[in-house]
Amino acid sequence: MPDDLIPALALARKAARLTQAELAERAGLSRMTVQRLEGGSLDPRLSTLQELARTLGMDLIAVPSSLRPSLQAFIQSGGRFLGQPEGVDAPPSVVERLGQGG
Repeated sequence: MPDDLIPALALARKAARLTQAELAERAGLSRMTVQRLEGGSLDPRLSTLQELARTLGMDLIAVPSSLRPSLQAFIQSGGRFLGQPEGVDAPPSVVERLGQGG
């Protein structure tokens, strides 16, 4: 499991202004489970992580390790095509096209 997943879930909980107890209740877990998870003293089941993510309006997806760098670059680039050569600009987005009257 990536090391940044649990901190990302904790950050999403805080951004949603939920306490650990509120998140636990909504996810059908105990407050202690959320507390131990965020504190690093619990090795959670995938189903627990999926339920926390779902409760926070997020999805967990499995990505082959070999594709993770490309996926991260894709997200950070604002959505250029995967496999698109470096230096080639991404096509205009739908929003940009609408703004140009196209």
